[in-house]
Amino acid sequence: MKATNPVLVASAFAIALGSLAASAAMAQDKPMMTKEQMMKKQEMTKKEVKSGKMEMCFGVALKGQNDCYAGAGTTCAGTSTVDYQGNAFKLEPKGTCTTIKTPSGVGSLKPKSV
Repeated sequence: MKATNPVLVASAFAIALGSLAASAAMAQDKPMMTKEQMMKKQEMTKKEVKSGKMEMCFGVALKGQNDCYAGAGTTCAGTSTVDYQGNAFKLEPKGTCTTIKTPSGVGSLKPKSV
């Protein structure tokens, strides 16, 4: 049986982790939505909320992954600048929002102070 060089194993592991981190970072840097895409996303969100099956859950979206709804004081899709931003929301199945746990606390049906 051949001995494995621990330095080679550690190097390969570090390279793999670096690649994974770079992929995750690139996924976060999505291009901005066009005005037409934003309007379409707003309409879809309104329709989902109106259906009664989904609710706006504040403080649970990851950076750049929030949903959009037109109106004063709301944020639009992909505009959250930090994870779990209090005034940014994600659509979640009705009745589940306040059970979602994040490092910043649980989800809220109303915007949280930022």
